[in-house]
Amino acid sequence: MESLAVAVAVQVACQLFKAVFYSIARGRLELHRLVSAGGMPSAHAAFVTALSVSVGLRAGFRSELFAVSAVFSLIVIYDAYRLRGTVERHARAINALAAAHPGVAPSDHSDLVGHTLPEIAAGIVAGGGLAALAWLVLRSP
Repeated sequence: MESLAVAVAVQVACQLFKAVFYSIARGRLELHRLVSAGGMPSAHAAFVTALSVSVGLRAGFRSELFAVSAVFSLIVIYDAYRLRGTVERHARAINALAAAHPGVAPSDHSDLVGHTLPEIAAGIVAGGGLAALAWLVLRSP
């Protein structure tokens, strides 16, 4: 259960970071970032990496449980980059087409759903680092 708590805490921390970071960068309050997908760092990558690192530190990196968690993490990270990145590019194209044609109703497709490689890398580093830190702080003496 501790691994899940660490992963959820990392997810919340990343979403809070994004809300603060984008609010400062854009000069306006960006509270929707607390529940939005996309952006720096990838909370998806951080969440699953924190789970896998936490499981590995507790059950062992050679355990079957870690193997399942690692495979799950790789699928989620791949999906955040490739599939959702494609959806993001399509949403931008649809939004641009709708804006260019006055007779077409405006599109409300979100164009912030995928992640770039730097966003994924930052999420992996944040998730792994915070999970390792939590393990160091919370482990029994």
